[in-house]
Amino acid sequence: MEERIFNYKQAIIIRADLRMSKGKVASQAAHAAVAAAEKCRKIKPEWFKAWIEEGQKKVVLKGRDEEELRKLLREAEALGLPAALIEDAGLTEIPPGTVTALGIGPAPSDLVDKITGKLKLL
Repeated sequence: MEERIFNYKQAIIIRADLRMSKGKVASQAAHAAVAAAEKCRKIKPEWFKAWIEEGQKKVVLKGRDEEELRKLLREAEALGLPAALIEDAGLTEIPPGTVTALGIGPAPSDLVDKITGKLKLL
């Protein structure tokens, strides 16, 4: 069987300090994935198309706290990567405006790894 090489991926970083339920984490990850993908579709359509064609590779990672997510956002933006910081509406478990997640990419895997390569899987 031939090994597939994925050139594009998306990273979803979830705040580990919030103690969200599994369902809440899943919904925040989905928000981050969609928001970042939509941004990519608009600003880097060739990356978006390639990522879709490759199977939409994603990785979900732990972020320490809001400060770390904002730092990662600045780093992604400095490299020209599509990124979306998610703030919760506050309808269920956490107060409105709480930063919960960050989506980076889809983008070339090596660029995403420059920012997220040291983070642990969720």
